[in-house]
Amino acid sequence: MRRKGCLGCSFPVIIIISVVIFVLVIIGLISGPIGRSLFGDIGPKWLQVPTPEPELPVEPIFQISGFHVTNSMITAWISIIIIVLASYFAFRRMKLVPSGFQAIVEYIFGSLLDFCVSVAGEKNGRRFFPVVSTIFIFVIVNAWLGLLPFYGASITIFNGEAEVPLLRAANTDVNVPLAIALFAFVAVEFYGIKSLGFLNYAGKFIRIGQVRHGFGLLFKGKVLSSFGSFFFGFIDIFVGALEGLSEFIRIVSFTFRLFGNMLAGEILLLIAAFLIPLVIPVIFYGLEVLVGFIQALIFGGLTLVFLTLAVSGHGDEEQAK
Repeated sequence: MRRKGCLGCSFPVIIIISVVIFVLVIIGLISGPIGRSLFGDIGPKWLQVPTPEPELPVEPIFQISGFHVTNSMITAWISIIIIVLASYFAFRRMKLVPSGFQAIVEYIFGSLLDFCVSVAGEKNGRRFFPVVSTIFIFVIVNAWLGLLPFYGASITIFNGEAEVPLLRAANTDVNVPLAIALFAFVAVEFYGIKSLGFLNYAGKFIRIGQVRHGFGLLFKGKVLSSFGSFFFGFIDIFVGALEGLSEFIRIVSFTFRLFGNMLAGEILLLIAAFLIPLVIPVIFYGLEVLVGFIQALIFGGLTLVFLTLAVSGHGDEEQAK
């Protein structure tokens, strides 16, 4: 009779794996500060992790004509190099029927294109695809690079003043999410003005049509009717001002959503590796891989939504409502 298993494994294999994981957790617990405080210094020395000291400001590595190059900037440059090299090796010998690495890259970009088209429509989805895919790929590569073992305090360098980490996850530097947010903001305003024209696009925020209509009624002697136009006109002006303000608030929300999640994830990994080495940090690593993907998808997805709203006129928005 055939034994039943779980996930394609027999029960003896599952039991052995469970025992190994349990033993590793116990060893990690004993080697960490909790175990040392309870049982003394009996764990392996090589598993003991130094006390984490997360730094919010990025550290400069060297200067070029007075310009400070930080460890997060080096990571951002590495991300760009990886993206360029991946594109080169994927498409240097393009085949009509893709295979291997080209098939993987085409699947990724094909999925992103389908996502853009499903949200913005065929025409606008293809127009916005370069912006959204650039943001998504850059954010996710930065996020996953920061999870590599040699990031953080593993490799240090003397910058002339102190020993500092050579590499730091770019998304944990507030300047990098801010730069991406500004890029998304400029793209939204550019496509909005290009599609609707400057006056029509500005009319989404400067809504004085009702007030102007009210003055017209007042000059015609229709005093009572003008009061209604003035009332709704001032409401329109207030709503337009709020919409204009929201355009700039997006920069702040974009920046600190990505920065806060990535920095919190980095601190979580440092604390987990310090308290219980081995198995527990691996679990959080898997969680941070998922978080990096979700943050890239949220950043790119919200940019796509705002781009779609920017190219739709005020009348289109009212009809959609």
